[in-house]
Amino acid sequence: MSDLEGRIALVTGSATGLGRSMAVKLAERGADVIVNYSRSVAEAEETADLCRAAGSQVQVVKANVADPAGCAALAAAAAQRGRLDILVNNAGITRHAADHSDLNALSKADFMDTYEVNVVGPYLMLQATKPLLEAAYATTGRASAVLNTSSIAGIKGVGSSVAYAASKGALNTMTLSLARALAPAIRVNAICPGFIGTRWFKDAMDEGAFESKVRMIEAKTPLGVASGPDDIADAALFFVSDAARHVTGEMMLVDAGMHLVL
Repeated sequence: MSDLEGRIALVTGSATGLGRSMAVKLAERGADVIVNYSRSVAEAEETADLCRAAGSQVQVVKANVADPAGCAALAAAAAQRGRLDILVNNAGITRHAADHSDLNALSKADFMDTYEVNVVGPYLMLQATKPLLEAAYATTGRASAVLNTSSIAGIKGVGSSVAYAASKGALNTMTLSLARALAPAIRVNAICPGFIGTRWFKDAMDEGAFESKVRMIEAKTPLGVASGPDDIADAALFFVSDAARHVTGEMMLVDAGMHLVL
């Protein structure tokens, strides 16, 4: 498919995991991609190489989305192309504190750090790129697409920590607010994955525990599968394609049915 040919896409947090999958799939469908990382330069270059192999023109930008200067740097990269058609706010962090009843497991700093990246970061990115997203609309007559990577945690109050779940709930509410405020030039939607088999989980546990987690997910979800990043990215790309041209202010669970049993 080349339905996104000629479009400019920016994916925050695209060095690894879901961000990488979305960046590569955007490239495979014809978009030119801005790859973003904050620490993982080698992995970001790997993502860029995969995008280039798909025929994409690629820029790699180091930036922290919780910093207005970082968001400005990403916007400046897009400004070189004169517009931005697709913004994927994918960068995110967590503080692992799986026992939600342990109120001493998280500090004020844990909450603030999580909110700065997961909530304030997407807002700052839209603040920095809004003129470019509007320029794409003015040029093409097609609403630009913003996709926020949220989580089942923001809907069901589950997940790696209370701070993470709360931040994703806030991101969902912000998705609704901005979808209303930025129409008709910009569509804003969110995707809410459940478990994704990436280093997000692997880094929090040893290999045996991770394999046990995968088996538990497979046994628990109605579809009997543990999702990988490509599974989520395939659904995510619906929102940034013309198939979703009449869709804004939506949050879609992609969790193999996990929400049905929680």
